Amino acid sequence: MAGLQGDQKIESPQEFANRISLEFEDYLLLRRALTHRSFLNENPEALEDNERLEFLGDAVLDYVVGVWLYNRFPEMAEGDLTRLRAALVRTEQLANFGNQIGIGGALRLGKGEEESGGRTRRALLCGAFEAFIGALSLDSGIEAVGDFIAQFLEEATREILQNQKDRDPKSRLQEIIQAEGEPTPHYRVISESGPDHEKIFEVEVLVNGKVYGRGAGPSKHEASVVAARNALETLRL
Repeated sequence: MAGLQGDQKIESPQEFANRISLEFEDYLLLRRALTHRSFLNENPEALEDNERLEFLGDAVLDYVVGVWLYNRFPEMAEGDLTRLRAALVRTEQLANFGNQIGIGGALRLGKGEEESGGRTRRALLCGAFEAFIGALSLDSGIEAVGDFIAQFLEEATREILQNQKDRDPKSRLQEIIQAEGEPTPHYRVISESGPDHEKIFEVEVLVNGKVYGRGAGPSKHEASVVAARNALETLRL
């Protein structure tokens, strides 16, 4: 298969696992986790893409991150634990975890997805990381997932708490704006692109007709959250 850039080649499942210090009994399972729908569309000999594993990994991460938080913060209230877990398993954070293990370099993508920058697309990296976690849970068990993910959670949690990222950016923005006597922020979709199964929405947030921030995401809601976070960063500046 074609390389990534220059002489860089796509990692095999075995190479990927070796690099992140994991062993799989079933490397076909890992291969499936690294196979995007676009590859399946162009290579009918491939048996399955990673969407079912993505579904499983999403559920596994909710559980494993919940257990980690329960043990890490024994005095934290249920509502705070819920917000913190949501921040740790959101698209942006899971894509960041995917980047940390270099999962983009091991993905099997269709030519069109490859050429459009799919290896660095946040929603795709998030889905691939969830699929990888799903595969790891089936191959090695929940405890193996817990051991693997723990190395990322401490730093991510510290950064989330320091920057109050566990609080909903839209609620925080509204509190700040209304405390200044301004009206409620208004969110407006300014563009949408991509195929139906991988839409990217761009949203801007306005107050009194002035644009305070912009954001993009795989849903209108996620794009609006990114826009609110962008506005908060602008206000801090």
